[in-house]
Amino acid sequence: MSPFDAASARSVPDPVLSDISRESIAALFDLPFLDLVARAQAVHIRHHPRNAVQLSTLLSIKTGGCAEDCGYCSQSAFAKSGVKAQKLIDADTVVAAARQAKADGSSRFCMGAAWREPKARDMPALLDMVRQVKALGLETCMTLGMLNSDQADALAQAGLDYYNHNIDTSPEYYANVITTRSFQDRLDTLDHVRRAGMAVCCGGILGMGETRDDRIGFLHALATLPEPPDSVPLNALVPIPGTVLGDMLADTPLARIDEIEFVRTVAAARIIMPRSVVRLSAGRESMSEAGQALCFMAGANSIFTGDRLLTTGNNGGDADTALFAKLGLQPLA
Repeated sequence: MSPFDAASARSVPDPVLSDISRESIAALFDLPFLDLVARAQAVHIRHHPRNAVQLSTLLSIKTGGCAEDCGYCSQSAFAKSGVKAQKLIDADTVVAAARQAKADGSSRFCMGAAWREPKARDMPALLDMVRQVKALGLETCMTLGMLNSDQADALAQAGLDYYNHNIDTSPEYYANVITTRSFQDRLDTLDHVRRAGMAVCCGGILGMGETRDDRIGFLHALATLPEPPDSVPLNALVPIPGTVLGDMLADTPLARIDEIEFVRTVAAARIIMPRSVVRLSAGRESMSEAGQALCFMAGANSIFTGDRLLTTGNNGGDADTALFAKLGLQPLA
């Protein structure tokens, strides 16, 4: 069967999420690489437009000084990365950035704040940002840390389309990365988001020293949420000096995930969450063009554009335009 033939692809049965187990995900990882990617591509073209990738833009609306101790994050108050704490930026600056993102081809605009959770005093400004960006005709997404039910309801009523709150890694490996909030805390926020009627954006980071079993556990946790996330960002760790993981991996670089294993993870995510948007996120700037192409073949269908993702570098728009031209990809409206 050709993985590129849509009629043949429709003969591939969809995975039944209620039957997803760690064992079945492990079996996917154990497939020959080309067989795994072919199966993922067949599932992908059954549920998503072919050769189309959504362009999104991410803006840091409040940088640094976060009270969480996430070992990967340069914005943690525990990190010695040199990132200084800043205040929430004003709505006019956000809207100007959103307008430029739309002009550059993005259809989703994501706003991120380095907080453990938003304070009551911050909510009016956040809600205003959502309304104004939404009025530009863009999909809106925010990541603000933990939410309570009232905050989730307020953001939903303001028109927020997606809320991002990553589980980061497997439940078993989680404590090796973060100690200031629990895995259950993250699930609670996702529950508030879902109940408020917003779409869930939830994924994690690969290459933090975890094993393949942890990557299997991470995908299993995502696929067996009450509903699979609408959007699944998959990040490759950017090891930043002054962060716990950045310093650790500087001494043990072999712990970082290689491109083939990253593509395997993308493919497994596509197969077990066939309708989710799989977002190729941080770490893309260090991937080869061939590695990115394999990710798209394996089912990734969204990227972040622009020169920066919060505080880390990212492929610029010119590089993405050139890559899309080489691969025959089109931005997804």
